[in-house]
Amino acid sequence: MEWWVVVPAKRLAEAKTRLTPVTARLGPAAAGRHHELVLALLADTVAAAVDCPAVAGVLVVTDDPRAAAVVTALGARTVRDEPGAGLNPALAHGALAARAAGADAVAALNSDLPALRPAELAEALAAAAGHRRSFVADADGTGTTLLCVTAGELGPRYGPHSAAAHAAGGAVPLAGSWPGLRRDVDTPSDLRTAAALGVGPRTGQLLDVTCRTPG
Repeated sequence: MEWWVVVPAKRLAEAKTRLTPVTARLGPAAAGRHHELVLALLADTVAAAVDCPAVAGVLVVTDDPRAAAVVTALGARTVRDEPGAGLNPALAHGALAARAAGADAVAALNSDLPALRPAELAEALAAAAGHRRSFVADADGTGTTLLCVTAGELGPRYGPHSAAAHAAGGAVPLAGSWPGLRRDVDTPSDLRTAAALGVGPRTGQLLDVTCRTPG
């Protein structure tokens, strides 16, 4: 089964606003450092997906040129967010593009999983191969970090309580510890937890520089 992974990436100015306290103390440099943090989270997530042996291709849906440049340098493809109507339409659009590129199965992956390991993703996709629709809930059990389909449309239902929404839509919750896959980063507390798990090199380097910058 040839899996393609679809990753959504917002424009940098709109992404991860709840993480601004991490860089706010840097004063005039805060906005630029926040953009770098968003790019680092995206890059480490995409790099793990690209390195996953179960993944034949990674497609990032984005209108942000800096995000597009970062992920293409890692080996991913990009497609514009032509619907321009939010996360769920963007993912559905990306899934169709992945099918057109030859995907047998499609998985939507969050863009903020800096502690993701390729082996975790491979294990989750192997578990997903036995189901028409399945998903991995986040560490809190309410959100979704991975939505998989082996046949038919992706049918994303992201938003508040997306895990329950995907289950109600017929997707099977996948069991497995997969701490890096389940730890998405929305808040500074999430970022600290991810760092304790061990983040990818780009996020790790940025956090190291940020923490060492006098404030």
